[in-house]
Amino acid sequence: MLLVIGCAVLLGDLTDGQEARTIVNISLNAMLLFGVFIAIFVGVGLVSKEIEKRTVFAIFAKPVSRPQFIIGKYLGLCLTLLINIVVMGLGVVAALAYVGDRELVFSIWGAIYLIFLELAIVTSVAIVFSSFSSAALSALLTFLVFLIGHLSTSLRDLGQALGSEVARIVFEIIYYVLPNLQLFSFRSEAANGLVPNAEMMLGATAYALVYVVIMLAIAAFVFQRRNFK
Repeated sequence: MLLVIGCAVLLGDLTDGQEARTIVNISLNAMLLFGVFIAIFVGVGLVSKEIEKRTVFAIFAKPVSRPQFIIGKYLGLCLTLLINIVVMGLGVVAALAYVGDRELVFSIWGAIYLIFLELAIVTSVAIVFSSFSSAALSALLTFLVFLIGHLSTSLRDLGQALGSEVARIVFEIIYYVLPNLQLFSFRSEAANGLVPNAEMMLGATAYALVYVVIMLAIAAFVFQRRNFK
């Protein structure tokens, strides 16, 4: 991430008067991509690798239930992601201070908070898939959900434009079942000095909480009934 911030500073020097915006835009997008990488590849391994290595038997020999195991793994990874993005955010602040911009120093934290909410959702999806599938397949499925989540609104509009009732229903199901990750996209706006309003922040927080709770409930339900023999 430090390398990315350094490249952003260098690119910012090449853009006349747009140093701060370039730094924020590149850094926030890199923050999201690195976070998704961690959420997917670490998240799917938290459960599936424990099963493959048979270490779950040692864990469940203690007074730890399967739902507690799932929730504990999820919260631990979310805490790791939170620390990572805060450290990355401080790196962006340092880069902005280096180029002498004070206005964007405070406006980026709203976008960073929304990035964390998005990563929390992606992590919960990874936990769900890893509760019943292999690590490789879980990673692939989670990445597809991440991609579709950023295209869900466009896919819904496409389904309505096609004029096919079947296509409309399919894309409507995708829109409502898979997470709408566009709700958390505020990176370009933050690069222009904008701050997400209270309605957006509260709506995004509520959406993320509800979706995460549902995903963890599904993961706990599946994991509770899984036979490890």
